[in-house]
Amino acid sequence: MRKANAPFMTPFADRELAVRMAEMARTLAGERSLDAVLAEVTSAAVELIPGVDTAGILLIKKRGEFESLATTSELPHQLDILQMTFDEGPCVQAALADTVVRTEDFRTETRWPKYSPAVVEIGVLSGISFKLYTGDRTAGALNLFGFATRDWTADDESTGTVLAAHAAAAIIATQQEQQLKAALLSRDRIGQAKGVIMERFGVDDVRAFEMLRQLSQEANTKLIDVAERVISTRPNGATS
Repeated sequence: MRKANAPFMTPFADRELAVRMAEMARTLAGERSLDAVLAEVTSAAVELIPGVDTAGILLIKKRGEFESLATTSELPHQLDILQMTFDEGPCVQAALADTVVRTEDFRTETRWPKYSPAVVEIGVLSGISFKLYTGDRTAGALNLFGFATRDWTADDESTGTVLAAHAAAAIIATQQEQQLKAALLSRDRIGQAKGVIMERFGVDDVRAFEMLRQLSQEANTKLIDVAERVISTRPNGATS
C-alpha cells in the first residue's frame, strides 16, 4: 500500500493507480451493481491517496433529499448529515458548485462556521471533495477525509479527479439504464391502454392514441398516468 508521494507523477504514470483503475474499469464493464463499483472507488481513494482515512459519496437530489453511498466507515454518513442539517460544508459545495474543495485544517476553516467545529469535535481535521457530474436532477461529490491535517498536493487532486470521473460514469450508466427501463415500461402501459380503448370503442390504434393524447392534454396529466387510469378501468382479469 502506497502512502508516500513521488516527486512528480501523472495519475496514469503511477503504476499502482493505473492498475487499480484497470481493475475498476473491468468492474464497470461487468455485471457488478452500482454500489459495488462505488465501493471500489472509495476504497481505492483511501488506499491510493496519502492522508485519506475515510471516504464516501454524497448524492443530493431534489427537495433536499440525499444519499450517502459507498462509505468506507460510518463517519462520512455522519458528516453528510451534518452538512445537510447546517446547509453548508465542502461536500455540499463540491456537489452543487465548485469542482474541487480542499480543507487543510478544519480548526482554522472559516467558510463553514457551523460545520467546521462539529467536524473537529468528531476528530476529522482535513478533507478534499470532488464534484461528480451525474446529471441534471442529481448532484454528487466524492468526499475524502483525514484525521490529521493535510496539505493536499497536485498528485492527490489528480488521483481524486480520476476516481471521481469513474464514479460519475457508473452513476450516469445506472441512471440511463433506469431511464430506459422506465421508457420501455411506459411504452408497454400505453400500448395496453390503447388496446383497452380499441376494444371498447371500436377504433384503430392511431385513433386510440389520439384519444389518450387528448385526455392527457385536457387533464394536464402525463400520458403514462392517463394510460394507467384507462388500464384500471378494465374488468378484473381482463387483458388487452
